[in-house]
Amino acid sequence: MIARELDWRRELWQLRWRRAPRLASRARVLVARGTHQHATVVLPPSTYAGPGFRLEIPGAAEFVVGDNVTFRRGFYCEIAPGGTVRIGAGSTFTGDAMVQISTSLDIGERCVFGQATFIADGSHRFRDWTHHVLDQGYDFRPIAIEDNAFILTKCTIVADIGRGAVIAANSLVNRPVPAYSLAGGVPAKVLEYFGPEPGDD
Repeated sequence: MIARELDWRRELWQLRWRRAPRLASRARVLVARGTHQHATVVLPPSTYAGPGFRLEIPGAAEFVVGDNVTFRRGFYCEIAPGGTVRIGAGSTFTGDAMVQISTSLDIGERCVFGQATFIADGSHRFRDWTHHVLDQGYDFRPIAIEDNAFILTKCTIVADIGRGAVIAANSLVNRPVPAYSLAGGVPAKVLEYFGPEPGDD
């Protein structure tokens, strides 16, 4: 009797925490594809789209994801007409990420983004005091985040990040971060280099 009850509880746990989230993820992927027929949306079957996954693509644009990409919770992506977002295989967004792209964002493979990441390829112009900031337009720059980059919690990314770089929590990346560097602060500065020495294979 006790063994049966334990089996039933184990089965219920599997249903609630394993099977149901996967089914819900598949539904979110289908909705994202179905509501963006005017755009190129590539979400392989291995994609995990958690609660709050949302794409906002009003015109012809691209959102292309590699295999085994995980959006755990609260991923929101806006892509302007003509924009492109590519996310490499095995990358993970943990929670409450916001991405706003008008040009292009290229994310490599196995990149990790901590909670409350914000990525944008544009910034408001503001120096003309005779016009409201919303009427001054934007400055745009394509962004590339290379393979194995590791971005900790609450970071704002508006510039390139090199291969294997680590971005400390609560940082603002507004200038390129070299590969295999630890960068942190507002604005982020390189604090340490931990990559291969010149001449190393």
